[in-house]
Amino acid sequence: MRTIALLTISNIFMTFAWYGHLKYRDVPLVRVIVISWMIAFLEYCFQVPANRIGSYEFSAAQLKTIQEVITLVVFSVFSVFYLKQPVRWNHVLGFAMIVGAVGVIFKQW
Repeated sequence: MRTIALLTISNIFMTFAWYGHLKYRDVPLVRVIVISWMIAFLEYCFQVPANRIGSYEFSAAQLKTIQEVITLVVFSVFSVFYLKQPVRWNHVLGFAMIVGAVGVIFKQW
């Protein structure tokens, strides 16, 4: 559970670092890059421990899969509430296919 919580916090920072500046298109790009790097540093402060802790329970492929699903959830919420961009049916379908991949990756074959 610690891994999931840390990955979620990490992804919140990552999403703001990567996409938060889209609301501020008038801010100079260099400034946006510096601010994004500062936010990304915070993201790494949660991501690295999450992967270290999670590696005792999950394989690297499983950790990456968990991270991607969390990213989709965090990004969807961010897109709707922060960027005011709706999640459309085709986005949901595509995300569902990725979530379906979770079953394949976590299944013991």
